[in-house]
Amino acid sequence: MTDASPTDTSPTDAFTDGAAEPPTGLRALLPDLSPWRASRDFRRLWVSGLITNFGSFLTFVALPVQMKELTGSATAVGAIGAVELVPLVVFGLYGGALADAWDKRKLILWTEAGQGVLCAALLVNALLPSPAVWPLYVIAAFTSALGAVQRPALDSLTPRIVAHEHLPAAASLNALRWQVGGIAGPALAGVVVAYAGLGWAYAVDLVTFAVSVALVAGLASAPASHEARRPSWSAIAEGARYAWSRKELLGTYAVDIAAMLLAMPLAVLPFLADELDAEWSLGLMYAAIPAGSLLVSVSSGWTSRVHRHGRAVVLAAAGWGLAIAAAGFAGNVWLVLLCFVLAGACDMVSGVFRSAMWNQTIPDELRGRLAGIELLSYSVGPQLGQVRAGGTAALAGVRASVWSGGLLCAGAVGLLALCLPTMMTYDVRTNEHAVRLRERRAADAASV
Repeated sequence: MTDASPTDTSPTDAFTDGAAEPPTGLRALLPDLSPWRASRDFRRLWVSGLITNFGSFLTFVALPVQMKELTGSATAVGAIGAVELVPLVVFGLYGGALADAWDKRKLILWTEAGQGVLCAALLVNALLPSPAVWPLYVIAAFTSALGAVQRPALDSLTPRIVAHEHLPAAASLNALRWQVGGIAGPALAGVVVAYAGLGWAYAVDLVTFAVSVALVAGLASAPASHEARRPSWSAIAEGARYAWSRKELLGTYAVDIAAMLLAMPLAVLPFLADELDAEWSLGLMYAAIPAGSLLVSVSSGWTSRVHRHGRAVVLAAAGWGLAIAAAGFAGNVWLVLLCFVLAGACDMVSGVFRSAMWNQTIPDELRGRLAGIELLSYSVGPQLGQVRAGGTAALAGVRASVWSGGLLCAGAVGLLALCLPTMMTYDVRTNEHAVRLRERRAADAASV
């Protein structure tokens, strides 16, 4: 994926400002900690996210397990994604407009607190003598709505608190935060749910929300930019028109939707573990994909030397699909876990370069609304993917659900690459939008 023959050696490279030699040897692989060292707010937001993600992954595992215990139905488990979909679409788009028009810190703070309240409701339901099924769907829907409002504010805050040339490194560090929680949370959840009960998983998640709220409260204010419009559907439409005009951005959205819609296997993992006669492996299955992502994150120094981000996104998304297909064909649980690790590594590569393309080319006054569209690209796909995986498993079997989705993903990504050539030719050094935003941020910094 690295470009061995760059076409532009100008000093305005988005990653190296021309003042320092790139690291070599082992240092070239280690994560770039520049955003952590340079920004207090980035450090605080990173730690907050690490803590709350850890707890949220406990609930992420506990909720489908509880649904499986109460219903015994793969379709019922997959339906969790269906009830999360509508609030995700509606509030994700409107949340992007809110992120452009309101103080991002306040928006993050109140939505984090609201998700904590919903986690408390899950705990109360789990402690009942006979837990009900319907609250699981209702709480999942409201949690999806709050998360959809919050995420554009989080995504659009990063370019505010991190220097332009440090944004790819910040993307890697943010992904690392998700992966640490994604590995430790599911692995611990499998033990907690099996030996202590679902209530303990929800209780720990509730505590992490309380800590996260305290950390977010200490962030600096992040008011709307002067050019931002008031939140409205016409403002959302303006953001959508901008996204449509940028075919390389459109390609990143389409590729991610295809990958997650067609090849996201999480809804059927409890049944896959049963079919492989390895019920003990469920927590490891949930953790394997984040583990693969973590391997890329801890060796992500090389990402700052890749300039053709669109090409990297396409190759990584195709690799994700092929790895998931291999997991569906594998009959040994350890081979399945290895395939999931490889899939997670590919997903991480795709995510880093999608984030870099977004943060290094979209102007601040539109960043929240575009973050809302991005949220749909990486969230709607997994939600619908749960429905697809559960439905296909019910019709054709669990293993067929996994391998067929992976093959369809690889084919769809290849077709999108052919239909959207500007994504394949994108180069951060020469792209007009990246150059314009880089110059604008440099001018803003010089005027301070």
